Amino acid sequence: MKKFRKVLDGLTTSSPGGGTMGSPSCGSAAGTPTTAPTPKEIDVQETLVSENFQLCKTVRHGFPYQPTALAFDPVQKILAIGSRSGGVRILGRPGVDCFCQHESGAAVLQLQFLINEGALVTACADDTLHLWNLRQRRPAILHSLKFNRERITFCHLPFQSKWLYVGTERGNTHIVNIESFILSGYVIMWNKAIELSTKTHPGPVVHLSDSPKDEGKLLVGFESGTIVQWDLRAKKADFRIYYDEAIHSVSWHHEGKQFMCSHSDGSLTLWNLRNTSKPVQVTFPHGKIQKDGRKESCKPILKVDYKTSRNSEPFVIFSGGLSYDKAGRRPTLTIMHGKAITVLEMDYPIVEFMTLCETPYNNEVQDPFAVVVLLEKDLIVVDLTQSNFPVFENPYPMDIHESPVTCTAYFADCPPDIIPVLYSIGAKHKKTGYSQKEWPVSGGMWTLGSHTYPEIIITGHADGSIKFWDASAITLQMLYKLKTSKVFEKPKPSEGRAAELVDEDPFAVQMVSWCPQSRIFCVVGISAHIILYRFSKYDANTQIVSLEVRLQCESEDVISPSENENNPCFSEPHSGSHSPQPHHQHPASPGGGTPEGVKDSALCLKVKDRVVRVPPGYQAELVIQLPWMDGEPPQQISSLDINSAYGLLAFGNCNGLAVVDYLQKTILLCMSTLDLYGAADPYQRLTRSPRRNRQSTSGLTELSDNQQSVDMERSKSPTSVHYPTSLHNDPRVLPEPVASLRASHCSPVFYLLDNVKGPGRKLSLPTDLKTDLDHVNGHCTSPTSQPCSAGKPRIPMGPEGPRLARRGPGRPPFRKAQSAACMEISLPVSHTEGYASRRAMLQQLHGVTMYSHDEHHTATPYCWSDRESRENSFSRSRSSSVSSIDRDTKEAITTLQFGESYGRKSDALPTPCLWVGTSLGVILVIPMSIPTDQDERMEEPVTIGPSGAVLMLKGSVLRFGFLDCMGALIQSPYEVWRDLNAPEDPDRPRKRKLVHYSPSSSQDTCGEGHLAIVCSERQAKVFLMPSQSCLFVHNITESSFVLRADVVSVCNSVCLACFCANGHVMTLSLPSLRPLMDVSYLPLTDMRIARTFCFTNGGQALYLSSPTEIQRITYSQEMYDNLQEMLGELFTPIETPEAQNRGFLKGFFGGNAHTFDREELFGEAAAGKASRSLAQHIPGQAGVEGMKVAASGAVGELARARIALDERGQRLGELEERTALMMTSAETFSKHAHELMLKCKDKKWYQF
Repeated sequence: MKKFRKVLDGLTTSSPGGGTMGSPSCGSAAGTPTTAPTPKEIDVQETLVSENFQLCKTVRHGFPYQPTALAFDPVQKILAIGSRSGGVRILGRPGVDCFCQHESGAAVLQLQFLINEGALVTACADDTLHLWNLRQRRPAILHSLKFNRERITFCHLPFQSKWLYVGTERGNTHIVNIESFILSGYVIMWNKAIELSTKTHPGPVVHLSDSPKDEGKLLVGFESGTIVQWDLRAKKADFRIYYDEAIHSVSWHHEGKQFMCSHSDGSLTLWNLRNTSKPVQVTFPHGKIQKDGRKESCKPILKVDYKTSRNSEPFVIFSGGLSYDKAGRRPTLTIMHGKAITVLEMDYPIVEFMTLCETPYNNEVQDPFAVVVLLEKDLIVVDLTQSNFPVFENPYPMDIHESPVTCTAYFADCPPDIIPVLYSIGAKHKKTGYSQKEWPVSGGMWTLGSHTYPEIIITGHADGSIKFWDASAITLQMLYKLKTSKVFEKPKPSEGRAAELVDEDPFAVQMVSWCPQSRIFCVVGISAHIILYRFSKYDANTQIVSLEVRLQCESEDVISPSENENNPCFSEPHSGSHSPQPHHQHPASPGGGTPEGVKDSALCLKVKDRVVRVPPGYQAELVIQLPWMDGEPPQQISSLDINSAYGLLAFGNCNGLAVVDYLQKTILLCMSTLDLYGAADPYQRLTRSPRRNRQSTSGLTELSDNQQSVDMERSKSPTSVHYPTSLHNDPRVLPEPVASLRASHCSPVFYLLDNVKGPGRKLSLPTDLKTDLDHVNGHCTSPTSQPCSAGKPRIPMGPEGPRLARRGPGRPPFRKAQSAACMEISLPVSHTEGYASRRAMLQQLHGVTMYSHDEHHTATPYCWSDRESRENSFSRSRSSSVSSIDRDTKEAITTLQFGESYGRKSDALPTPCLWVGTSLGVILVIPMSIPTDQDERMEEPVTIGPSGAVLMLKGSVLRFGFLDCMGALIQSPYEVWRDLNAPEDPDRPRKRKLVHYSPSSSQDTCGEGHLAIVCSERQAKVFLMPSQSCLFVHNITESSFVLRADVVSVCNSVCLACFCANGHVMTLSLPSLRPLMDVSYLPLTDMRIARTFCFTNGGQALYLSSPTEIQRITYSQEMYDNLQEMLGELFTPIETPEAQNRGFLKGFFGGNAHTFDREELFGEAAAGKASRSLAQHIPGQAGVEGMKVAASGAVGELARARIALDERGQRLGELEERTALMMTSAETFSKHAHELMLKCKDKKWYQF
């Protein structure tokens, strides 16, 4: 534990770490404050050390992405699924869920359980066999066997056998000892298996199985249609079958007298061992006879299972076999039971299926009770015991990807009552018709650990749905599903412009904001809309209020410097722009209510304007939409925050910021980012404002319902308005910060004008991410090349740095609602490619094309490609105005947070504030005045004052956090949840109950202030408020950039957690910003992870590891230590069921299957050694877990050695003490003996 003590002077505006940034980086705009705090010694004891952090994966949820193989242990009752990326998911009872990964990443071709042995064999596409040990909570590889000269095509492991049969592409069959993982010298060569007269190669081995009647007989199926029964003892073929059609699978009857084959022509053949010259039966289950007498051509039957039942006819279950002429039919699983044929249509293609039987022995009546069907994107289990074949309700969260995931949110330490409430509401909407029997995959053991707390994961999806998941105790269970599309009317292509707006995913969720305490939920959609929901346990009839906010800027609305010099800070409010107009859409920006503006505007989606019945749960209360303007779509919303205590909602995009009072349903603020600065713009740009009929005023807008104040404001002359002290004679408006605008000090992000599309353009997100700029922005020249269009000369670089002219509206196209799940492109992380990858990354993250100014702040604009210009529905001249637009900035609002803070240095007490972070690394603190009384709050307006503090960092601002002066985290104030639809109780009126965490709540005095933590893409800073002094600065990364950052609670303390684009996960102490952990977790990160990575309290985080799976990780040493306790046991000791007594007659006439000794045949003594060049044995590395066990073993050995040394030293000390005692005793004895001798010296013998 390290103690940091720092003497702070409230009058100081400079920063010990921010000198290179210029005074605006840490100073305030105000002059000497009148009530500045006296110099104070801040004493923060930091308890976190690097030993508190350890990064590791915890659990993976969801459906295995791109599955390839399936296996089931009928005794342990656990299921394994292999995937194309080399992953293996092992599932048991709910809570038993384990993920393993092959280091090679090769696809898993086949899985084989060592039934009831706690082991699994995997065969991969790199021709390697692996043996996994499942008797530990984190399985590890014990052995691997790499085939060098042949490719593995099929594996078979008989029950209770230690010899694995391996078929290859060359048609040979090898035998592997499972215990030693060494090849036997016994090989069934393809040329010996077939007749010598056969002229063609039989093809790869597609099937291997031992005869239920005699284990010494092996049935080998070749792809060409050849089937051979090989006598393992005699080393010769019993019979050979040559069939015209290719074979896909073979299945035995349990008596071993018949077997069934599935073929490529959609037929099933039944063969009897008594006569193998021709099949007993040939059927085309789905092939009908045509008029000319010929059979319909059918698709291949990929697999067939032939299972007998004790009390009914046999089951024949197969996949495929449909006729080709029925186009568009879904994949099917066919169940033939006696004369009844049931066809089950599947939503996705069938990868594999497996019939579950009561017995593991293949020579007993099978009695199948279920079929596990592995689809490309789902896992279902069909109940065979009921005639209608219902499916079991899947207890695993396999439907995360039901609609592609587009955003995630993670909340730990939720209120304990929220999970039961959400579950009770969601349970009412569950599907019915499932089988009443228990889920058959019930193996393993799992208990609720002691280190659990309520956790909720929220996923947003491309279809506009929201799913709430209970993530407590490293499990995942869906609680509640919300469909945001129900708020809107269905788009009708016939309705004029609606035809242009219809897209595949117009309701896709971009981001969410949730307050668990007040249960207020906010959703941002891809169509530039925001929906605010309140939670209620009662259904209600409601009419949704819709507000229209115009955050577009006009390119013609250029304000010259001479006009702007004497403009007041306050703009001229529009009299009717923010008065409540419930149940109607109304303009939000000043001057936007003119008939021309309303006539031109069009909304992407139409809100239901009628009273609708809403069920219990989350009920929509307010919809905010950004309209189209002049045929241009609105910019995507890039930031959002909501505060239930204030009743305010703030959002921003690359045009500006808007603040909405959702209690009064009014818009408080709507203006461009430049207008927010007023005269305090650190980049000295000329202002612009959102579209407002070419008004000449700019600055902050303060809207009021009081008409008298509006008239008074209008009556004032521009020069009569009194500037606040914090904005008058602003010391920040100096050449110094602009001159210091270099790549080494500050890295503003310039948003370039994207392609201008015509009004007929649909909304779409990029389906692919290109790190090369030639693909990002059409054909682009390098940042140092000449512009492709003639125009004004480049802006001169004077002593004050670039004086950036005002630009028109950015027109980045709306993208298709691309799920975060589908983004597979990896980003380069090297320093040389950093700015290009960062530009491409941010284009995807924010929906606009961005340019990093880190390296080339004198760069020219990019060229427009001829191809893209031809795609535009209207052409645009490459005039000088376009060139100047391309060169200008477009500053986006990247993060927002409400909280109790100090807007200015002169503030003595904290007030409600809105912290605003931009893409240029600028932080604005906007103070607000909110009525405290409940009645006044619903009637009196909320006023927003001019901007207070202006702070700066390097890179785009990502996250804010607040600590008190003792280092404790300050939570945002919130309103305690109340059900507005509950019946009125006259004794207990419903009043707003607010909970505030004041910065001074833990202090004796109220003037101490608080600490503000700000993290950007490059840098983290800690400011002391209200003095705005920069206490600590830490440059997080130089070669990469931060994607996600958050202030989180870990081990009863707080830290700053960061995730970088180069895959590093870092934690920094607070407030000193000491690096505590820096782990290279992912070698390359991609857009899917970048969009979905999120931190939460308790040292946890998650991201979408694949389009269908959520990976949870921990960076807490405490959770890492307790992880073994939280994970489930895959293997449980179970006695193997005994085989049925076959009886004397069956054993006598049917042959004895138990006299076959494989060891005698396949062992080294009989078969010899296999060729060393054929396969290479690789000892198991035992994975990370094994390494840790080994490390702990080494540590244990050292500890034991140390203890032994201590014991030896102790024994030596005891020996020395005993020796000293003996010497003392000897001296005493000698003394006594001498005295006795002197006494008896002169005595005679008779005197004794």
